[in-house]
Amino acid sequence: MLQGGYLSVLQARDRDEFRDEVVRFGRALGFDTVTAVTVIDRGIGRSDFVVVDNAPQAFLGVYNNTMSHRRDPVMQHCKHQSLPIIWDQSTYLTQGQGDLWEEQARFGYQTGIAMALHLPEGKHFMLGVDRDRPLPADRHELTRLVADLQLFTVHALDAAMRVLLPNDAPIDLPSLTPRELEALRWTMDGKTAWEVGSILGISERTAVLHLNNAMRKLGCVNKHQAVLKALRLGLIR
Repeated sequence: MLQGGYLSVLQARDRDEFRDEVVRFGRALGFDTVTAVTVIDRGIGRSDFVVVDNAPQAFLGVYNNTMSHRRDPVMQHCKHQSLPIIWDQSTYLTQGQGDLWEEQARFGYQTGIAMALHLPEGKHFMLGVDRDRPLPADRHELTRLVADLQLFTVHALDAAMRVLLPNDAPIDLPSLTPRELEALRWTMDGKTAWEVGSILGISERTAVLHLNNAMRKLGCVNKHQAVLKALRLGLIR
């Protein structure tokens, strides 16, 4: 089901379909609520937010009215980092925000996982999943949950930028070299940089260089997102 979720979110045609897909995936991971936030920085102190979630309406009223996001340690982590954060009550207590955790815990927000992707041109995407029971104690199971969320976030990012943000400008296709395209194609097939180098008859270091150049030209933060964007633009098949 998870594999299908990765692909389904890419096919979302509008905001409602996108919301349905992220909520469905979150529940498949065992989380009750999901929040996806797309941000565009417009300048100092000016940002546009597009939020898609299934949060209880009562929770949104309390959270937004008190401007709690400005002191929420999870939101602040995602604002400045791309590494996932696994959070629970202790995350808030260590930051002196125990009262904030108590407030949101009443609505089922007791623990969860969140992460953000920061793109060029001031674009950001955050995805968080939350629930009212502890996360798995088994380290391997928890690692799998984080990995699943990371991979889904990359797919959801591509869909969010397409269906949630206005895009009236014509698409200016980036110019990738044949080697960069080949590296992306083999990466799409699950090959590592070392394997790509062996297939193309180049060193692993050179293969990494081609992938990094492709990521830069496509405005992507990792090779998985670069593959997805190249597919969407028709650069690879």
